[in-house]
Amino acid sequence: MGYSLSAQDIKLPDPDRTGGKPLMQALNERKSVRSYRDKELTIRQLSDLLWAANGFNRDDKRTAPTANNRQELELYVVIKNGIYFYDARNHTLKEVKKGDYRAETGVQDFVADAALNLVFVSDMDMASSRQYAYTNCGFVSQNVYLYCASEGLGSVVRGSFDKDKLGKLLNLKPNEEILLTQSVGYPD
Repeated sequence: MGYSLSAQDIKLPDPDRTGGKPLMQALNERKSVRSYRDKELTIRQLSDLLWAANGFNRDDKRTAPTANNRQELELYVVIKNGIYFYDARNHTLKEVKKGDYRAETGVQDFVADAALNLVFVSDMDMASSRQYAYTNCGFVSQNVYLYCASEGLGSVVRGSFDKDKLGKLLNLKPNEEILLTQSVGYPD
């Protein structure tokens, strides 16, 4: 079952923090997937994926570490019906733009077929350094990979995208920089 995105913002259900495969099995099954079926994730999968990626697992800490606890990394979610900002504190998707912009998130053909594409954005004014911002981004990306392996979903991290074009599409501020993108969906 997919999710209806008729509302401007989407309050996600609380994540299921008890499910999934054992860690060693998820690590064994982690792989990159570049071919996807045309099938949306469920609202439960979307909720769990985003929380696993970079949600809050304690009052002031997230599921992925950051240098000096700067928490400068944010996620944008690009799905069939629009672009959303993941408000991790409130576990809510905030609408940025309506429409199907999945193809705009990368230069590879398969990005348009993925259920969603994540865009990793760092507030460089908050980051300890550029090096740490990229390192922190790697932690979040690996969380996505492990969640996908645990749930039978496919994923691939991507560095091939038009940074300027995508930044304009997301309405980013000058201090916000796109570091990476990642596709997620049902393997074809």
